Amino acid sequence: MSNFFLVYEKIAEERIREAIQRGEFDNLPGKGKPIKLENDSHIAPELRIAHKILKNAGCLPPEMELRKEIQTTEELLSGIKDTQEKYRQIKKLNYLIMKLNMMRRVSPLLEEGQYYYEKVLDKIAPPKKREDAEPSTL
Repeated sequence: MSNFFLVYEKIAEERIREAIQRGEFDNLPGKGKPIKLENDSHIAPELRIAHKILKNAGCLPPEMELRKEIQTTEELLSGIKDTQEKYRQIKKLNYLIMKLNMMRRVSPLLEEGQYYYEKVLDKIAPPKKREDAEPSTL
C-alpha cells in the first residue's frame, strides 16, 4: 500500500475515535440490533444502487407496481358477492396478469396463471344456477 493510503486510513480512524468519544454514534437508529442485509443478488450490479435509492424513496419498479396492483385486486375479489362485479374484476385481474407476463418476457411455462369466470361461479353458485350464467369469454 502506498503511504498516501496509510496516512488517509490513520486520519479516518482518528476521526472515528474522536466522534465515538464525543458520543456522535450513541443515538443512531438500530443501535445494538443486527444489521438487516437485503438480498439484491437478483439485480444487476450496475443497477443495485439505483434500485436501493428508488426503494428508499418509496418508488417501485413498474413490474413491482403491477404485482402490487394484482395483489390488491385479488384481495378485493375475495370480498365481492355480486357475480357481475366479480366477473368485471376477474377481467381486470386477467388483464393485469397478461400485462405482467408481457413485461417479464419469460417462457410461457413460467407466466402467472389467469383467473377464469367458471371457476369463480363454481365457488359462489350452485351448479343449477350456473347454467343461466353468462358464458366465459376470457
